[in-house]
Amino acid sequence: MIKRIKKWLWLSLFLTGALLAGLVYYAISPLKLQPNSQEISIQANSGLKSIAKQLVRQGVLSEPWRFIFIAKLLNKEAYLQAGEYTLNKNVSPYQLLLSLNHGKTTQASITFIEGHTFYQLQTKIKKNDALEQTLVNVPEAEIMKSLGSPYTVAEGLFFPDTFYFNRNTSDAAILQRSYLSMQNKLANAWAKRDANLPYKNSYQALIMASIVEKETGKAGERPMIAGVFINRLAIGMRLQTDPTVIYGMGRRYDGNIRKQDLLSDTPYNTYTRSGLPPTPIAMPGMAAIEAALHPAKTKALYFVGKGDGSHAFSNTLAEHNAAVAHYQLKNKK
Repeated sequence: MIKRIKKWLWLSLFLTGALLAGLVYYAISPLKLQPNSQEISIQANSGLKSIAKQLVRQGVLSEPWRFIFIAKLLNKEAYLQAGEYTLNKNVSPYQLLLSLNHGKTTQASITFIEGHTFYQLQTKIKKNDALEQTLVNVPEAEIMKSLGSPYTVAEGLFFPDTFYFNRNTSDAAILQRSYLSMQNKLANAWAKRDANLPYKNSYQALIMASIVEKETGKAGERPMIAGVFINRLAIGMRLQTDPTVIYGMGRRYDGNIRKQDLLSDTPYNTYTRSGLPPTPIAMPGMAAIEAALHPAKTKALYFVGKGDGSHAFSNTLAEHNAAVAHYQLKNKK
């Protein structure tokens, strides 16, 4: 009887050892996915068994039970996270379990570009299929209120940058990040601004920065262009900048700006109205904000495009007219 018990004990130990060895081998062996990498999706609120079955359906596992057993054995079943994951070809079940455990999801991204308007920003958000769309048809003023903003007009209040996020993040969450980023960066820059600038507050500086962003073809000219506009404000001269007129035209703008457009009054027509327009006209980047707060010390009041993205700057109207004639003639050749 004792010999029989010992025999069964040894057999049990052997079988247990063989089972554990088999599980260890399975856990560390590459899954050899096809192709070289694979995107998988784990649904929210999924338990261990559900996750294992999802992995089978997506062709990652041949059957769910060994993966379930390993997760239970290692006490990982309560910590698996939903999301989108990218698996390389040779990932092992154990590595897969750790990825799910640590939530190493594949992040999506969206890029807001300097000089783009809020309308263009919204269009980009709507086209991003990784975002949960919660703000479709929500009025602009309500969007800003939901972000905790005192402004009802959204233009210029979002920082242009690349934002990374997990799939199914809400569009509101991305806007919140961009909005707070702009508020923080603008506040820090405003605190270090040059003295004697013609702005009542940081919002007016943001308006100027948006104009500088739209007027600048060469990055190094931003402080000089800001200096010209500040000189105009200082002597009561109208800004007379085409990008504000174009913004005021809205959907009527067809790529051309005509004399009648310059004469047609809107709140954004800086040919017919003095001072800054009522809001920014686009998203300015950090370089444009810095230029608006640290403009070049210049006597220039005018500038004209050379045709290569750069400008010729002039102190007097006579010099400006000569520069206009020169570059218009040069660009026609």
